[in-house]
Amino acid sequence: MSRFLALFALAAAVDVSGLRGEQKTIVSGNKARTLVKSLEVKRQLRVCNAYPYPTALDVFRNEEHVTDKEPMAYKQCQDFKLDLAPGDKLIFKVGDANAGTFSVADLPNTDAVLMLVVYRHDTLSTAVAFESHVYANLLNAQVAIVDTYKGPEIATIRIADHEDSKTSRQEDLRFDSVVAVNAGMYDALLVGKDGTKIMSANFVALDHESYILMRTGVKAQQGTSYSQELVVFPNSDSNLLGSASLRALGLVLFALMFQ
Repeated sequence: MSRFLALFALAAAVDVSGLRGEQKTIVSGNKARTLVKSLEVKRQLRVCNAYPYPTALDVFRNEEHVTDKEPMAYKQCQDFKLDLAPGDKLIFKVGDANAGTFSVADLPNTDAVLMLVVYRHDTLSTAVAFESHVYANLLNAQVAIVDTYKGPEIATIRIADHEDSKTSRQEDLRFDSVVAVNAGMYDALLVGKDGTKIMSANFVALDHESYILMRTGVKAQQGTSYSQELVVFPNSDSNLLGSASLRALGLVLFALMFQ
């Protein structure tokens, strides 16, 4: 089972543990003011439902019903602002049935987006599996490339200049990796072993944003099969690009592997 890992470069990490709960007071007359305030770490949980099933998933954090307004349908991702702590359990349910439980083992001491993907464990059973990742703090857009498909078909995800671009470059992306991308408009492609395009989707990359490109589906040995599809999240607004939309395609792989 995966667990949250702090995958930030040590040289760039900010250790705020020494500042938490410690305040220095300066007294001036009858007034006192603090010199150092405790820092609040903001963590955002991103959950993606890549489990091929007709019924949507409900998500709980311990006893708290996180998706109380609407369950998460297959191929849907949502962002939640939760005050997670080590030892918390994220519970996934289909109706009243418990589909799987993910235990939070550790958390970074910096602002971060924590990604958790729930998907099919294999083609025979209905058991679930989890994939987790902590996005680093980068100026560029960063993209996690995740493969949740279970079955015999072979495919890759490719990123290319948008069809309206003056250039037509493209590059294959390796599953279970993270890349940094210049802001701009792109086409994300799911390509079969023979080079045939299975599916394409618009991909707008904004600076400072964290994205996931995900292959979904299952060729089930028992029960219903679901075809391969490509999921892009979040779907950013191209109007926010401005002049950045004219930037060239540029991919920088920073050596992070999912565990």
